[in-house]
Amino acid sequence: MNNFFELNNKLAIVTGSGRGIGKSLAFALANAGCDLILTARSKNELKEVSVEIEKIGRKCWYFECDFADVNKIKGFYKNLLDQSLIPDILINNAGTEEVRPSFDVDEKLWDKIIDTNLKGAFFSSQSFAQQLKSNSKSGSIINLGSLSSSIGIPTAAAYTSSKSGILGMTKALSAEWANYNIRVNSIAPGYFRTSLTEVFYSDENWQKTMLNKIPMKRFGKMEDLHGITILLASDASSYITGQIFYIDGGFISSI
Repeated sequence: MNNFFELNNKLAIVTGSGRGIGKSLAFALANAGCDLILTARSKNELKEVSVEIEKIGRKCWYFECDFADVNKIKGFYKNLLDQSLIPDILINNAGTEEVRPSFDVDEKLWDKIIDTNLKGAFFSSQSFAQQLKSNSKSGSIINLGSLSSSIGIPTAAAYTSSKSGILGMTKALSAEWANYNIRVNSIAPGYFRTSLTEVFYSDENWQKTMLNKIPMKRFGKMEDLHGITILLASDASSYITGQIFYIDGGFISSI
């Protein structure tokens, strides 16, 4: 009997995989049999992750790349092509955030967040899909959304705009690229403790308030994201595209 969740002989790109959610998803894919291409702005972090993935028995390549820069994105994909690395899976995880009242958001901060979180994800998806199309291969794109893909979060106007854009982009690309058998979906983590969200978790009163709003009464653990990622990366989701999956302990459904 075929195991449709198996990722053996698959190759995945995970952007922003030096730490946090990206690093965790890279290990999830590796443990499911997938080889990895890691990217981030810090080569030292990537090297450490790569060594650990190779200990699992998977092949792993890593490249320094700033996904806010379109030219660097295109150079990254050209480098892959030159090395005959044609990935099957793309996880657009690279992202940034800075809490700031909307009256104080300047153009520099706006561009930094939108360019990394939304523009970078689009042009990464474009280059990935072009390579699949040229090689007549199917593939899966998994975009990292957020609760703010659907709700407003105070002091996060630029971030909320970028993640709302991720949802719209996911739907548009899924409709356009279905003919090429390229699936595009999004996963939207709820409240997970990462370097980007640590500013909130350092406030115990905030933690108590948020836990009262989450029906499952706990914050997310990294492994809570693994199952849906493997599903969307594998042939088990071959008829799923254009969807966003909230991994949030029931938060969205309760508001």
